Amino acid sequence: MRHTELTMGRSYALAFDDGDDFIDELIGFCAEMDIRQAIIPMFLGGFRRVGLVGTDKPLEDPEKPLWEETVLHTVEAVGAATLAWSPKTDSLAPHIHVAVGHKGLSASGSVSHLKWAEVQFIQELFLQEVASPELLRPECGPYGVPTLSFAPTAPVTPT
Repeated sequence: MRHTELTMGRSYALAFDDGDDFIDELIGFCAEMDIRQAIIPMFLGGFRRVGLVGTDKPLEDPEKPLWEETVLHTVEAVGAATLAWSPKTDSLAPHIHVAVGHKGLSASGSVSHLKWAEVQFIQELFLQEVASPELLRPECGPYGVPTLSFAPTAPVTPT
């Protein structure tokens, strides 16, 4: 396990509108506000369509990452995320997980990594910028999974 103390920056509340592309709007907002790293402790609302990591086939190797996508329609959602910077792409790299309830299937649920989503009616999100240290998401390990890392910080010299 790795750990670091965080210094928090600005806080925002975002209200997405019907039809918004959830990821594009989030990334666009962060670019506009010059946010390179943040935590999203919670978001909630509805998605008309959502792409989650998942498959309906047996897993060849449960230890390997799965990148396949399953598409769900008309779901209620609650989720959380971390936003860090990808050194490989030199861009924001969101890591978002979501729990969704299928409204038309007795609210049965799915939980997974969010790949994309179209807002239905509303999505409310609370974002807390991380001022320091720099949060990075390099590809690590045998499968090259983007993994949260902390940039080294300068040592503090006692006065």
